[in-house]
Amino acid sequence: MKKFLLLSILILFSFNRSIAQNNWGGGVDDEQLHFGFKFQYISSEYKIQKIENWKGPFIDPFNGLPMINSQLTSLSSPVTPGFGLGFVSDFMLGNNANLRFTPGLVFADVIVNYEFENPSLSKQRIIQGTLVDLPLGIKLKSDRRKNFRAYVIGGAKYSIDIVSKKKTDDIALSPESKYLKSLKNTVWYEAGLGLDLYFEFFKLSPEIKFSQSRKSVLKDSDRLENPFTAPIDKLFFRNIQFSLFFE
Repeated sequence: MKKFLLLSILILFSFNRSIAQNNWGGGVDDEQLHFGFKFQYISSEYKIQKIENWKGPFIDPFNGLPMINSQLTSLSSPVTPGFGLGFVSDFMLGNNANLRFTPGLVFADVIVNYEFENPSLSKQRIIQGTLVDLPLGIKLKSDRRKNFRAYVIGGAKYSIDIVSKKKTDDIALSPESKYLKSLKNTVWYEAGLGLDLYFEFFKLSPEIKFSQSRKSVLKDSDRLENPFTAPIDKLFFRNIQFSLFFE
């Protein structure tokens, strides 16, 4: 994150030196359709909704014994970093509105911590994900002031998890070794804001955006046999993205 902030400061410093130039950006705003690419820093976590008796212990339906012989004291998902890269397709709807399709590849792990009364039994589940993101949004932008304009953006995206340990078959594993699994396909809603900064031959747009899954992503087909799924009612995937768009 510090590297992104330093890069942003350097970009803004360079931009201030060029503010007197008019109509920079390589004519990108005059094109009906234009393309670009993006880099992203992503901060991810789960929003966890617990069942009423989430502390357990939870009973194995096959032998009638606790799957983990202790009660939970805490169930949390700390923020974890990730990154992404992708492309930009921008279609001009009018002077102050654009339709944007920004597909990308995202590498984002999510962690869930299970803390028990017996500290030696505490567990951490790392859900490793590689996502193909397909966002579609409407960008509403202010009038251009020399080489600057502000904008807000909102929309939705569809994500496909193409590589993830959480989908590994864990039937043969003991209860304390099972995985926390989430759905492969996810629909999100998104909202954010950003700046368009115009340089001589290109446009740079730093943007910050919040995303959250529309529905629970918990894969609960085996919840009665999994002590890491049993205490959770719903699980929402959410993240904050800091992006740099080059167009």
